[in-house]
Amino acid sequence: MASRASSEAPSAGTPVPVPSLPGLGTTWYRRGTRYWLRRAWTTVVMLLAVGMLCFMALAFYSGFRSEMPPAVRTVCDAAQVAGSCVTVAWGWVVQRRDHRRKLLDPPTPAEFRRARRAEVRRSGRFAYAGRGLLVLAAPVLPAFAAWCVGWFAAALTVREYPSEVGARRWLEAHTGQSGTS
Repeated sequence: MASRASSEAPSAGTPVPVPSLPGLGTTWYRRGTRYWLRRAWTTVVMLLAVGMLCFMALAFYSGFRSEMPPAVRTVCDAAQVAGSCVTVAWGWVVQRRDHRRKLLDPPTPAEFRRARRAEVRRSGRFAYAGRGLLVLAAPVLPAFAAWCVGWFAAALTVREYPSEVGARRWLEAHTGQSGTS
């Protein structure tokens, strides 16, 4: 791996290495078999995570609804189905709009790494804080899980990620060569 100084300001005649992106490495450059295997693996992992989220949401909701009278259960179940149908579409739309916005101004490889690190740091702080709120959120967890399904489905079915576009533009600006072969 090249040093930070060599990757940001190459001297004349020095080849610029293809930047490595988190989750994709340098496979984004050629978009060959290894690239698609990484994308497929990411999809499998995300499907497992969303499946576990949906299972937990339905388990919490099941425990919540078991305390209701039968007539109220039917109304709550109908509200959950309607709410989940709306939120799955809402999650898809939110992700696609965000993707479109990020494609207009894609991050450079350094900006993407910095944002990813900050995101991981932020998520670690709140990992334990929200567990007590799950009990209060049980009535709406299936709708939240449906929103996550829509969001992840939209995120995983894009042709190319904004980080790839940004890395390709960065590479073109620094070498004059195209990122596609």
